[in-house]
Amino acid sequence: MSSILIVDDEPGVRSALSGVLRDEGYDVETVESGEACLNQLANKVFDVVVLDIWLPGMDGLEILGKMRDRKVKAQVVIISGHGNIESAVRAIKMGAFDFVEKPLSLDKAILVVRNALRQRRLEVENQTLRERIDAQYTIIGESDAIKHLREQISIAAPTNSRVLIFGENGTGKELVARNIHILSHRNDGPFVEVNCAAIPEELIESELFGHVRGAFTGAVENRRGKFDTAHGGTIFLDEIGDMSLNTQAKVLRVLQEQVMEPVGGLSGIQVDARVLTATNKDLSIEIKNHRFREDLYFRLNVIPIFVPPLRDRGNDILVIAEHFMVSLAKEYGRRPKTFDKDAKLVLRQWAWPGNVRELRNVIERLMIMVPGERISSRDLFFLDGRGDAQGVKSKNSSAPTRSLHDAREKFERDYILRALASQNGNMSRAAELLGVERSNLYRKIRGFGVSASRRVVNNKSR
Repeated sequence: MSSILIVDDEPGVRSALSGVLRDEGYDVETVESGEACLNQLANKVFDVVVLDIWLPGMDGLEILGKMRDRKVKAQVVIISGHGNIESAVRAIKMGAFDFVEKPLSLDKAILVVRNALRQRRLEVENQTLRERIDAQYTIIGESDAIKHLREQISIAAPTNSRVLIFGENGTGKELVARNIHILSHRNDGPFVEVNCAAIPEELIESELFGHVRGAFTGAVENRRGKFDTAHGGTIFLDEIGDMSLNTQAKVLRVLQEQVMEPVGGLSGIQVDARVLTATNKDLSIEIKNHRFREDLYFRLNVIPIFVPPLRDRGNDILVIAEHFMVSLAKEYGRRPKTFDKDAKLVLRQWAWPGNVRELRNVIERLMIMVPGERISSRDLFFLDGRGDAQGVKSKNSSAPTRSLHDAREKFERDYILRALASQNGNMSRAAELLGVERSNLYRKIRGFGVSASRRVVNNKSR
C-alpha cells in the first residue's frame, strides 16, 4: 500500500485531504509542522509527502532542502497559496514533483498525488533494475590478481582520466569498463559501447560521429553519433587496435578539442564523454608497424589496466564456475549441478585459452547436456580434445599422464609466456630476462603454435 505524509498547519486541510486519500486506498498520516515532518521521515519511509509552503517554524522550502540533504526518496507535492506561486516554482527547481494551489481542489490534489506515486514507482523499478545490472557486472574472485585489479579500478574510477584496458579475449575487459563507469561520478549518465572490430570501416565514422541527411547514399535522416549519445557519461571503444588510421585521426581530434563533426556536417558538436578503450593487441608493436598512431596511444593510455587471464587466477576458476552454474540454473529453471573432486581438478588444471567466456560456455554445456545433478571428470572429456579425460590426473593415480617431451615443452612454453607477461609483452626485455636472442624467442613462440596476434594477447594480458 502506498504511504503518504501530509504536512499542513490547518486542521481542515489535513482532515479533508487525508479523508479523500484514504478513500483512494492509501496509507495516510498527517503532521502540522516541519519539525514533526522530519521526525516522521526519520522513522518511516513514505512514497509521497504533501507539503505546505507556509508553516510555523521551518517553512516548506527549508524542509524540502533538509529532505534532499538527507536523501529522502519520497516525491514531494507542494501546497501553495495564490501569493506563493513564486515559492512553489522554486520548490520545483529544488526537486519537488508538482504543486497544488489553495484553496484546494480535492480532485486536482488526488490527480497530482497519483502522478507523484506513479513517478515514485518508476524510480523504485529503475533502482531495482539498476541494482540487478550492477550485480550482473560484479567482478567475481578473490585471487591476488583480481584484488589488484579491483584496486586499480577503484583508484581510476572516480577520476575523469582515460583508461586503456589490456587483456586476452574473454578475460572481461568490458566488465572492467562497466565497473569503472558504475563507480565513477558519471554513473547517472549513459554507458555507450562501440566494438571497433565489428563495424565496417566505411560505416565507423558515421557510427562514432553521426551524419546529416544526404551525407551519403542511404543517409535519409540525421543520425546522432555514439560520442554524442554518450554525452555526460562514458564511451567504451572496444578493440581500439582494429580501428583504421583515418578514423584514429578523427578520434584524436575529438579527444583534443572535445568537438566532433558529423559526416557531411558543417559545424561541430561539443561532446563531454569519458573515453575508455580496450585492446587485445600490443599497441607498441602496432605503432612500430604503422598500424596505430603513437599520438593517439599516448592520449588513450593515461591509466593502463591489465586484466589477468583466467589460468592465472587460481581458485577463482572454481568460484566463477559455481557462480555460472547457479545463474544458468536459474535461467533454465533447473537445480544447480555440483562438481565432484575430479571435475574440480579438471577445471582447475585446464589452461582456459578462451578465458572466462570459455568457462561460461562450458558450464552452460554441462547444465544442458549432463542428465544427473553431479558433474564428474568424465563429463569434461571434451576439454582434453581426445574424447576422454586422460589429460587430467585421476584422483587414485599419481602416475604421469604425459610424455617427458610433452611435459618439458609445456614447462618451457609456460615459462616463456610468464617471462613475457612480467615484461608486459615487451619481446626485447623478455629475451634479455631469459638470456636468449630476440629472434630465438620469436622462433620458440612460433614453435608453440601461437600466432603473432595470439602472442600479443598472451603478453599484454598478464
